[in-house]
Formats: sequence, structure tokens, C-alpha cells
Amino acid sequence: MFRELDPLLHSQLRLAIISLLVGLDEADFVYLKERTEATAGNLSVQIDKLSQAGYIEVEKGFEGKRPRTVCRITAQGRKAFAQYVDALKDYISK
Repeated sequence: MFRELDPLLHSQLRLAIISLLVGLDEADFVYLKERTEATAGNLSVQIDKLSQAGYIEVEKGFEGKRPRTVCRITAQGRKAFAQYVDALKDYISK
């Protein structure tokens, strides 16, 4: 029996965001936008969905006069990502 893939992480952009954050302490919006090649609007929506699920924390502030949004993966997000990867491994190995 296969484990269900987390539908929240099964989205290409949300999976890319989580995958990037897993290896970093934090990443700002500009970095995530450049790495994922997403539009600002789509990235913003997907970050909000991950934040609402408790998978990431979002901190909004300013760097000088410029707005800055920083994202960090939570323990819950790390666990969800690990379970997602394990489920994928089950599909591959069977």
C-alpha cells in the first residue's frame, strides 16, 4: 500500500520552496523568486499557503526603506517534507 503524497507539497512551486528552505536557515522573497523563477504574485500566494499550513514562518520587515520578506521552514515543515520524500521513495522502490 502506498502512502498518500501530501497534496500541499505536491505542487511544483510549493515543493521547490520547501526544498530550498530545508537546506537554509532562512531565505528572502527575492532569493526564492530568483531560484524558482516564479512570478512575484504566484510566489506570494504559495508562500501564504505554506505559512497557513504551519510549514514555514514568514517575517515581514524592512531593510532600510525597502520591504523584506524572510521565510524559514518550521519543524512541522521539515517533518512534512521528510514524510513526502519517504513516500516518494516507497513509490520508486515498489
